[in-house]
Amino acid sequence: MADTARSTVDVARISAMDPREAARLLKGVRAAALAGDLPPAAPRPEIAASWRRMLDGGVHPDRDARSRMLSAAETEERRRVSPLREVLPALREGLLPALDHALHIMVVADAEGRLLWREGHASILRKADRLGFAVGAHWDEAVVGTNGVGTALVARRPVQVFSAEHFVSSHHDWTCAGAPVRDPRDGRLLGVVDVSGPLATMHPATLAWVTSVARLAERELRLRHLESLERLRAVAAPLLARLPGRALAVDPHGWTAAVTGLAPVERVPLPKSFGPGRVWVPQLGDCAVEPLPGGWLLRIAREPAAAGATRLVLDVSRPGSWSATVYGAAGSWSQDLSPRHAELLFLLAQSPGGRSAAELSAELFGDPGRTVTVRAEMSRVRRHLAGVLDSRPYRFSRDVEVELVRPRDPAALLPHSTAPSVVRARLGRSGPRGGPGRRAAGVVP
Repeated sequence: MADTARSTVDVARISAMDPREAARLLKGVRAAALAGDLPPAAPRPEIAASWRRMLDGGVHPDRDARSRMLSAAETEERRRVSPLREVLPALREGLLPALDHALHIMVVADAEGRLLWREGHASILRKADRLGFAVGAHWDEAVVGTNGVGTALVARRPVQVFSAEHFVSSHHDWTCAGAPVRDPRDGRLLGVVDVSGPLATMHPATLAWVTSVARLAERELRLRHLESLERLRAVAAPLLARLPGRALAVDPHGWTAAVTGLAPVERVPLPKSFGPGRVWVPQLGDCAVEPLPGGWLLRIAREPAAAGATRLVLDVSRPGSWSATVYGAAGSWSQDLSPRHAELLFLLAQSPGGRSAAELSAELFGDPGRTVTVRAEMSRVRRHLAGVLDSRPYRFSRDVEVELVRPRDPAALLPHSTAPSVVRARLGRSGPRGGPGRRAAGVVP
């Protein structure tokens, strides 16, 4: 694909054009980019990144691929367990009233790109059926190419795709806008809400509309979480009032509902293997854990001990599932990582000497001036990895051995990331740098 062009495709400009003229322009951009020629305008960065993934993954640009549809029973089971079920009323209220007039449909997909719900204009639903854009279909980018569902899942941010920006040519008569929905309790990606319709209906404001509705859905989830914490607090407060020593009540995600005998903390990182009995909890030490309705009672058995961490395994080998596992004298525990925290820890794993906030900002954003954002994110990740990360400069503690587990295919390294240092690592232009007291490893079998 060409790296340079006269200008970049402008969303407002193509939206103002006649749909047929806009389609011709975008098809010219796509054809030139796929041939490695200089296109009439450069594809937008998020589209160019998606096309590169499609070429690397072997997706055919002119062959419509279909995956096995979920059965009715499989679809219903996914619907039943999906937290998105709770916010369907908010999504419908925000989107459905305008869909008939706009000749659009709304689809809601889970974190794997499976379409679970679909509603909207009847004639557009019939067109979508012919395209395979139906409930139970797998709309992952690696299956059907660049699209508002799958690309938003990989990029983990709102994405709008017009006409021939879709990698597969059979989708060129469509325009779509998708926005991820995250669980406010832990940042986990729950899925995507997408609005799609014929090319003639494309409008640059559609993405802002869909994104705002997705944020309203996240707010609804947050309110439901706060209500569940209040219910847990009502149960736990009388128990804590009668207990000697230090104890706290947390929900299944570690969010604190009530405490006694210690300073309140917003959230406690819970080990993955967590349940009743004697459990070592990071930042707290040994705890006696008992179930409560909607959460857990943690009675701290002794003074908080230092984590005593001796080794950390940073696993970024599986796209969309990144973790840090800490080993020490008291055992081991794991912490799932958000996309941003995975990026930051990857950068630090390659920098044994540490990085300042300005250096991390340059490596993350290509701009050394975004230090406020970096400091805020490092503060969050250090709360989860106390005793493992130091500051001034930011680095892994000197007595902690660090092992970095990469994907076998360099192109699969943090595929959502646009951080310059991560992009260079994906292209093989940089590699892990070792140093005293730590190890930067390749793929662990």
